[in-house]
Amino acid sequence: MKPTFLLLTAALLSQPALADFRLTSTDLQPGKLMNKQQEFQGFGCDGGNRSPQLSWSGAPAGTRSYAITVYDPDAPTGSGWWHWLAFNLPASVTSLTAGASGNSMPAGSVESRTDYGAPGFGGACPPQGDKAHRYQFTVFALNTDTLDLGPDSSGALVGYFLNAHALGKATLETLYQR
Repeated sequence: MKPTFLLLTAALLSQPALADFRLTSTDLQPGKLMNKQQEFQGFGCDGGNRSPQLSWSGAPAGTRSYAITVYDPDAPTGSGWWHWLAFNLPASVTSLTAGASGNSMPAGSVESRTDYGAPGFGGACPPQGDKAHRYQFTVFALNTDTLDLGPDSSGALVGYFLNAHALGKATLETLYQR
């Protein structure tokens, strides 16, 4: 029994400390409602449609690039709603300023088509009167410098490649309701 315990302990200790990979924001609080700045402008919504400030730390060893997604699993579509898909962020980048989408994204990064039909951040816009929807902001640490995908790539396609190349991911979940 002791050799088995020692092997199991050694295996666990050799795994990357993914619990250290964290995503934080000065604009978002986990489990709390987002403000109107992160609401979409269109589809009956009149918010600022501004991407939030994001920072991440503790990425796994071997990280060569990052990707960011924002997903609403509660959208009444049967398949959720992609609000932001950004990838090919260099490994040296560990934060984005508020409003970076479409304005000050890192050189070489790509923002692809959301479920609104265009690239870039598309803010929250749940149906009026729905219960609060969850918005999952996720940063992926990837084992490749770039994904060979363009701005017309769908959320499903981007998600497939993110999961195929993920070393780890960190999620910050917020809420929004109209």
